[in-house]
Amino acid sequence: MEAAEQIAEARESADEKFKNRAALIIAFMAMLLAITSLGGGNAAEDVANHNIHASDTWAFYQAKSIRQTALKVAADQLEADVRANPNMPPDARDFVEKKVEEYRSTAARYDDEPDKDDPENPLKGEGRKQLTARAKDFEAQRERASKQDPNFDFSEALFQIAIVLASVSILAGSRHVLRLSLVVGAAATLLMLNGYFLLLPNLF
Repeated sequence: MEAAEQIAEARESADEKFKNRAALIIAFMAMLLAITSLGGGNAAEDVANHNIHASDTWAFYQAKSIRQTALKVAADQLEADVRANPNMPPDARDFVEKKVEEYRSTAARYDDEPDKDDPENPLKGEGRKQLTARAKDFEAQRERASKQDPNFDFSEALFQIAIVLASVSILAGSRHVLRLSLVVGAAATLLMLNGYFLLLPNLF
């Protein structure tokens, strides 16, 4: 009788340890799920924000190009007027030539206008060169976030499945189900890491 009781107690102790271990696994995976959700939310927000910034920067670039073209056309027109009027008074000619020089100088500045405080930074400034670099940088960041996002989405789904399986393993007392939960959780962890670091950038 004592042997039977000892066996029963040993089984209860083993079951208790199993349940405690499964509960710890659930808690750990819930923590990883929270970290994954945070990364997924940030990635989705980054996609939207960088897309807006890229669009705004390209719009600014287009406006700058239109103004530059208008200045060049105005300068050409003034030069044509000077050539067409050889008897133009000297004062008027000087005024027009200064305007032409001013227009062409401004048009040239629109091409390359670095930031005064940080002239070596290609992403700062308001010239077409700087705007192009900045818009492309926003697009690159948007593409990176776009590649991160599906990793987080699939990772979240797998973590949720793994947590459910671990919970079922406690109710059923099944170590096989817990092992399956660990396998799914490991896959979710790998996807989470890939979401943050893009070790495999073209996975999705």
